[in-house]
Amino acid sequence: MAVGDDEEKVRAERARAIGLFRYQLIREAADPVHSTKERGKMVRELASREHTDPFGRRVRISRQTIDRWIRDWRAGGFDVLVPSSRQCTPRTPAEVLELAVALRRENPDRTAAAIQRILRTQLGWAPDERTLQRNFHRLGLAGPTAKESPTVFGRFEAAAPNDLWTGDVLHGIRIQLRKTYLFAFLDDHSRLLAGYRWGHAEDTVRLAVALRPALASRGVPRAAYVDNGSPFVDRWLLRACAKLGVRLIHSTPSRPEGRGKIERFFRTVRDQFLVEITGEPDVAGRHHVADLAELNRLFTAWVETVYHRTVHSETGQTPLDRWCAGGPFPLPSTETLTEAFLWEEHRRVTKTATVALHGNSYEVDPCLVGRKVELVFDPFDLTRIEVRVAGAPMGLAIPHHIGRHSHPKAKPETPTAPPQPSGIDYAKVIETAHAAELARGVNYAALTGAADQIPGQLDLLTGQEAQPK
Repeated sequence: MAVGDDEEKVRAERARAIGLFRYQLIREAADPVHSTKERGKMVRELASREHTDPFGRRVRISRQTIDRWIRDWRAGGFDVLVPSSRQCTPRTPAEVLELAVALRRENPDRTAAAIQRILRTQLGWAPDERTLQRNFHRLGLAGPTAKESPTVFGRFEAAAPNDLWTGDVLHGIRIQLRKTYLFAFLDDHSRLLAGYRWGHAEDTVRLAVALRPALASRGVPRAAYVDNGSPFVDRWLLRACAKLGVRLIHSTPSRPEGRGKIERFFRTVRDQFLVEITGEPDVAGRHHVADLAELNRLFTAWVETVYHRTVHSETGQTPLDRWCAGGPFPLPSTETLTEAFLWEEHRRVTKTATVALHGNSYEVDPCLVGRKVELVFDPFDLTRIEVRVAGAPMGLAIPHHIGRHSHPKAKPETPTAPPQPSGIDYAKVIETAHAAELARGVNYAALTGAADQIPGQLDLLTGQEAQPK
C-alpha cells in the first residue's frame, strides 16, 4: 500500500485523536461550576506546563488557544474540537515519505535521525527529523516517546451524588471453567453502586453493558475516574464520555490515589458475597452458581437488599439514603444514550460508490465517491450503517455483501451451545456389521449355483443371471 493511501486511512483517526486530546485538556477548566477567576487560574496553569500530544510530542498550548477551545466546546460540543482533516495533511511529498517508510521497514532499528541522513545523501535534502518521527507514529512504526497523560486531576472527595463515579474491574469465581469479571461504577459521595455487571471477558463490550443501564437509571456523572486497563482507554469510551459531557479521568500508573473507595467496596464483595458462592458443584456451605445469568441475579439481590441498605462506617448513612438525599437527578434521553454508545470507523468511498467494513461491503451515495466518510453503527448489528461526513448525516449505507453481522470485538457473552449428541456411533455400527458378515462364513452352495441361489446373482458355471423360482 502506498504511503499516500496510508495517510488517507489514518487522517480521520488522527483528527479525532487531536479532538480527544483537546477535550481532555480543557474538560476540568470548562466545567461551568467554576467561577471566571477559578477558570482563569486553571487555564494559566495549563498554559504554563508541557503536555504530551496524541503522537508522543511534548507541546505547550497558549492561554489564548485554551480559551478558544473552551468557547468552541461550549458552543458546539465535542465535534467542534475535531480539526478538519485538511489540517492533518502532511506537506512533505508522498514519495519522500514512502522512501522513509521503506527504509524504516527494511531495518526497524534505524532511528529517524539515521533515516534523515540517508535521505539527505540520496536526495540532496530531507524532511525534519520530527516530521519523519511523526509520520512513523501515524503508520504504527514507532511508539510514543512519553506516557504522561495531559489530565488535570480534580478533587476526589465528591461533594454530591453524581459528581464523580469511580470505575474498576474485579476478578471473580470461575463458572464452567471460565473466568468472571465484575465491571463496577461506584458513586464517590454516597458509595452507591451506580452500575455493575458480571461478564466472561474484560473488554469494552462488557464495560458498556455495565455502564449504559447505569446512565439510563442513575443519570450522567460529571466525571468518571478509571484506571488504564484496556477497556477504559478504548476510544469507544472516550467518544461516549465526550458525547455525554463526562470528564474522563485516568489514574496515573503506580499512583493509586483516589481509588481507595472502590478497592474497599471490592473487599466487601469478596468478604460478603463471593465467600457464599462457588462455581464448583457439591461444595459444602456455598451456593453453586450454574451460569453467568444466575451470578448476575444473585449479585443484584445482594447489592439492592444488603449493600445499599447497610449503614456505611464512614458516612454514617446507607448508600441508598445518601444517594436519594441529593436527588432527583436528570436522566439522559434514549436518543442521547444511543448516539453515545454507537461505534464509528472511517473509510474512503471507492469509485464504485462502495465502502468496506470488516469483510462486509456497502453501497453509499455516489456523490461521496473519493471522500472520507464516518461509518456509525451498533457493534452487534453491522447490517445498519449510518454514513456521515464531518458529523453531518448522509443517509444509510445499503448492504451489498454481509459476511459478518457483528464487530469482531462484539463477541457474545455465552458461546453457542454445542449440538446434542445423537448417540449413534456410525463407525462402530459398520464394524459390527462387518464382524457379523465374517461370522457367517462362505456360502459354497451359492458359488456353484445351487437350487437356493440368490435371485439376481450370477451363476459361476454358466455366467448367466440366476432366475427366481
